Amino acid sequence: MSTTDEETPFDAYREHVDRPLSRLFREYGPGRLHWFSIAMVANFIAQMSSLVPPLILGAAIDAIFTEGGEGYSLPVVPDAWLPATEMAQFWFSVSAIAGAFILVGVFTWIYGVSGNLFAHDVMHTVRVDCFRKMQELDMTFFDDKQTGEVMAVLNNDTQNLEMFLDNALINSVRLLVMVGGITAILFFLNWQLAFVTLVAIPVMFAFTYWFMVTVEPRYVRQRAAVGWLNTRLENSLSGMGLTKTTSSEEYEVGRVRKASKRLFDDTMAVLKLSYVYRPGMELLAGIAFAATFLVGGWWIATGTAPGPMTGTLQVGEFVTFLFLTQFIVSPLAEVSNIVDQYENAKASSERVFGLMDIPIYVSDPDEPDELEPVTGRVEYDEVSFSYAEGERRAVGDEADGEEEVVVEDLSFVAEPGDTVALVGPTGAGKSTVLKLLLRLYDVSDGEIRVDGHDVRDVRLDELRDAIGYVSQETFLFDGTIADNIRYGHFEASNEAVREAAKAAQAHEFIEELEDEYETRVGERGVKLSGGQRQRVALARTVLQDPEVLILDEATSAVDTKTELLIQRSIDRLTEDRTTLAIAHRLSTVKDADTILVLEGGRIVERGSHEELLERGGRYATLWGVQAGDVDEALDALADGGGERSS
Repeated sequence: MSTTDEETPFDAYREHVDRPLSRLFREYGPGRLHWFSIAMVANFIAQMSSLVPPLILGAAIDAIFTEGGEGYSLPVVPDAWLPATEMAQFWFSVSAIAGAFILVGVFTWIYGVSGNLFAHDVMHTVRVDCFRKMQELDMTFFDDKQTGEVMAVLNNDTQNLEMFLDNALINSVRLLVMVGGITAILFFLNWQLAFVTLVAIPVMFAFTYWFMVTVEPRYVRQRAAVGWLNTRLENSLSGMGLTKTTSSEEYEVGRVRKASKRLFDDTMAVLKLSYVYRPGMELLAGIAFAATFLVGGWWIATGTAPGPMTGTLQVGEFVTFLFLTQFIVSPLAEVSNIVDQYENAKASSERVFGLMDIPIYVSDPDEPDELEPVTGRVEYDEVSFSYAEGERRAVGDEADGEEEVVVEDLSFVAEPGDTVALVGPTGAGKSTVLKLLLRLYDVSDGEIRVDGHDVRDVRLDELRDAIGYVSQETFLFDGTIADNIRYGHFEASNEAVREAAKAAQAHEFIEELEDEYETRVGERGVKLSGGQRQRVALARTVLQDPEVLILDEATSAVDTKTELLIQRSIDRLTEDRTTLAIAHRLSTVKDADTILVLEGGRIVERGSHEELLERGGRYATLWGVQAGDVDEALDALADGGGERSS
């Protein structure tokens, strides 16, 4: 199985989802079927009650209002239960018609409430389950994330399921009851005229089958187009700052126009077919009504049965036929909407379960080791990693050709309380090395151990609780500063939050804000500067109080003055903690116990700051560049930058 450029992992799995709507009922029906059953029974009673007034009217016309008509009789009701005099029959008819309408109103309300309870509860649970599944998915899924696609599943697709469960199923029952009930009544009244009225039904079903087979792939493409447009919009809005600073507004408009045109074309492909189907159904239903009026009217007007028909047709029976034929037109015309909602829900449920079926590889072991208490010894033992392998697993692909190895045969040890720094050019694999410790990815080969435990053998929450992570890409949720510091430790007191902010050199600038710790930071923290966001993130880690600390270029977004302040707090934070740090500015890690120089995912140098400078290799070259000896550094780079070692 493989994916195209516009496919996401759950699209690949969607292709193998079997009977998605049946699965929806199997997995989400239990515990809610009482509401569904109440809705179906109430709907049945309401629809059957709606057939009573035409029957009563026909019987009353023949028995009360037509001279020489037949006696007052109703299907399945014994004549002994019916009144004998005309006035009694009249008042019985009035009461029965009024009672039928009351029943229709009461049971329509019952099935509306219970049906919506069932449908919306399923929609709510599906949406939450989809979101929970996304929280559990491996990072390889999000590395190539299509946020708009994900939003389409969580919103549009669950909404389609709700419409199907609420409307389409109810209308399907209504259709079956009306067609079945009306067919039985018409055959009871006059089986010969009933054949004329119902002759179009088989043609309608054949026409419906053709429509369903033809429209299904068009619905699939339309759902994919919705997700693609959502992705395009989300990406464009997220990158608004870049768009404006590069004057690329028209370029973004063009990209959205292209995605919108794709949705337009795919939607029109569905609608064009619907515009053939819906009028076609109404035409067939209209032909049935016209044929009934023609044959029945001729029969009444001439008093002679037309063609091969025999017997008589009463005026009341004819009126009942006309009323019930009109009744059957409406539900038959609704078949198009039912099919629309069914196909839409089928495509949406395939996407929902396509997401649900993506396997999770980074998960808790069946029998985890006990990690606590953590002392902080971290060991990388011949670790190798390739993103390609994780991506293939995310979509179920087999290995295909050579893969790019991001980390290769990497080994080092950080003793409790040690600081190990990773330096090297962009793309050397530094961030990936540290993400492997957190099990954001799993190693392809080798082992990473914390206190002697392979990180794959311990619970994820225990592992990650013991490791604090400050990324170069600081993320803040739209909320208050206090909420963001407290994130992950939601029960922390206000005093603990303030102490953490002080330790991260954030308290001073927070106190200067109008609402202090209750200041809202905006989406992604846009109301704060890069340095302020970084200090809030650092305060979050201080509050966590981890045994192992990861600093992924934690001071990259700040000026020199702020860097000095943050570095001072980092120095206090790293005391007695095992620290793994990625440094953009080498001056921030020159006091590390061990410095590892990475290139191409391999360690090419290791040692202390003084040892590496004396060696005159890659590290010395990088230090020379940052120290200002640019000419000498460039010459060293041109000569190869020293011998490779490990």
